[in-house]
Amino acid sequence: MNRLPRGLLRAAAPIAIMLAVFGGSESALADQAAPTLPQMGFNNWNSTHCRDEFNEKMIRGVADKFISLGLRDAGYRYVNIDDCWANWQRDQNGQLQPNPKRFPSGIKALADYIHQKGLKFGLYSSAGTSTCEPLQENRGFPGGLGHEKQDAATFASWDVDYLKYDNCNNQKVDAQQRYTAMAEALRATGRPIFYSVCEWGENKPWLWAGKPPVSAGSWRTTGDISDSYASMLKNFKQNVVLDHYATPGHWNDPDMLEVGNGGMTDVEYRSHFSLWSIMAAPLLIGTDLRTIKPDALQILLNKEVIAVDQDPLGIQGKQVRDADGIHVIVKPLKDGSEAVAVFNEGDAARDVSVAAGEIGLKNAAKYRLRDLWAHTDTTGDGSIKVHLPAHATVMYRISQR
Repeated sequence: MNRLPRGLLRAAAPIAIMLAVFGGSESALADQAAPTLPQMGFNNWNSTHCRDEFNEKMIRGVADKFISLGLRDAGYRYVNIDDCWANWQRDQNGQLQPNPKRFPSGIKALADYIHQKGLKFGLYSSAGTSTCEPLQENRGFPGGLGHEKQDAATFASWDVDYLKYDNCNNQKVDAQQRYTAMAEALRATGRPIFYSVCEWGENKPWLWAGKPPVSAGSWRTTGDISDSYASMLKNFKQNVVLDHYATPGHWNDPDMLEVGNGGMTDVEYRSHFSLWSIMAAPLLIGTDLRTIKPDALQILLNKEVIAVDQDPLGIQGKQVRDADGIHVIVKPLKDGSEAVAVFNEGDAARDVSVAAGEIGLKNAAKYRLRDLWAHTDTTGDGSIKVHLPAHATVMYRISQR
């Protein structure tokens, strides 16, 4: 595949995104904001699935917690709702309807509430005849296949800011065709709606989803994550090798965060958050913020780790070592420093050494190593020597003194 050099991609990507979203010229779009950093926010699916607790009261409560817990100040912006928000069938005009029991006030009212908090609102659909869950009489909720223009207009009328577009019940229609149809329909509304392609990596979306005519903001590279170390590790390994396909505004997505849902240890959750951040992955919280425990919240609020994910240079970290259960990932940052994550995937503690040259640092120089979890500084030649417990990750920001 022919690709522009990274520097040119970084320069061109923001304009390309705006052109794709708004369909206008560069000059006409000069004052339009375009998201060029990985999206941060919340999605209810990992904590609620389709249970009755998923409703407008819950989502309003989550939006409130964005403020009171300091998540908005840390950079989290999107409050996204997943499958099961819709009624079982469209109305007589073919329009999507919200489930009257879950969302009696309607989707527009919920979006308005979230916008009043200074946040953005996201919705879910599927590029198929119906969505993924649950099934009733062998069918899910109405999907977008064949209704792209109508549904995109509905989303825009509800002031939706984000669309997660799933892959269920796709009738074996070509993936690029299905995802292009919705991309064009969203652009035609004139509203900037972040487009998250949830195709599960089945048709290698990293090769096409970030380019016109789809021009998605992110694309899933993996199947669904679950709240287990094995699942997190599998998704990490599938995503980390795709670094050269990510560019500002177009991100590899190894699925949402499980931090706080209880299936992993705090050590494993810190690894989860560290690895997603150094991969410049979307950071979408998947736990119920109304009941989150302090240790999990502390992980999600680590602003030094978040800053690596949200670095304006917009480069996904590159894995420079994958050997004997040890992974070393290096991410260049805009200020000239390097973020480095060292991850022990194994079940036993390990003593690990990483030479400065392996990270790409110059020899015979003095460096400041900032430990992003301990929040401490040391100085040295840029090499790393660390004792890593099982499943643990250390993360540093290394800069020349």
